Amino acid sequence: MANELAGKKVAIVATDRFEQSELEKPLEALRQAGAEVHVIAPHDGEIQGMEHDDPGRPVKVDRTLADAKPEEYDALVLPGGVANPDRLRVDKNAVEFVRHFVDAKKPIGAICHGPWTLTEIEGFLKGRTVTSWPSLRTDLRNAGANWVDREVVTDQGLVTSRKPDDLPAFNKKLIEEIREGRHDQRRAQRAAAE
Repeated sequence: MANELAGKKVAIVATDRFEQSELEKPLEALRQAGAEVHVIAPHDGEIQGMEHDDPGRPVKVDRTLADAKPEEYDALVLPGGVANPDRLRVDKNAVEFVRHFVDAKKPIGAICHGPWTLTEIEGFLKGRTVTSWPSLRTDLRNAGANWVDREVVTDQGLVTSRKPDDLPAFNKKLIEEIREGRHDQRRAQRAAAE
């Protein structure tokens, strides 16, 4: 559906050396679904993409972390690429921006190495079922997550996938979660209907 996310705003938080398809494909899918999407980064200008180990294309930054207001967004996307989430998870502004979505129980999508940034939000992954690129399995388990090897996993508004090949399933689930809204609101609505 072309306008299923009309009126929704989504933040894609990334920095240099993000995995090209893991930023561009969700960006395209979300915009096609009618969402307003902003690429948010620690610095302005452009961020450099990677196609695995090779340089990819730069992507224009819409807002910096210092200028963006997380409360203006309905959902968050964290693309992978090895260096991208590793840099974000040590950036205080990036961690605080992500923490807003965790605390507000807004939908979060993280693919490949993207969930690495979520390990910085103490207690968030405890008891959640997630997937990622296999090299993050131990880090995610150490953060309390139940790591599984599946194409896409959804747990209380958190959508995770393993790799670029999983993007069609990831994008579909991400759009579904954003369309439904905050997880605690959905749970309350379902309980009231029963």
